[in-house]
Amino acid sequence: MNRNIETTQNFNAEHYSAKILDDEEIIRLAKQNSPRLLSKFKSAYPEFFENLATVNANLQNSEIIFCIYLKLRLSTKEIALYTFVTPKAIQNRKNRLRKKLTISSDTDIYKWFDKL
Repeated sequence: MNRNIETTQNFNAEHYSAKILDDEEIIRLAKQNSPRLLSKFKSAYPEFFENLATVNANLQNSEIIFCIYLKLRLSTKEIALYTFVTPKAIQNRKNRLRKKLTISSDTDIYKWFDKL
């Protein structure tokens, strides 16, 4: 019985450590604006894409990647810095995405993605 508990605890610790490493890599890929970000995020969080597809199944990859940045709670300035565009362009993208996902203007977009 103790061996089973020990094995379970080891598995949970390893799983938790692997999740942290995945999250760190995802943040690194986001900061590098890497094309690998989408596939890495999909493998780590498949339910995010399923939930996003229930809201709007017709999002382009660039819009999905932008959703990932918002899910990661990156600020407008951070996204602009990592994607080499102006903060104003990011704000415009947020507004267009709000319309596509029917997120009201009085809803905090980061909280909306947290719940997704």
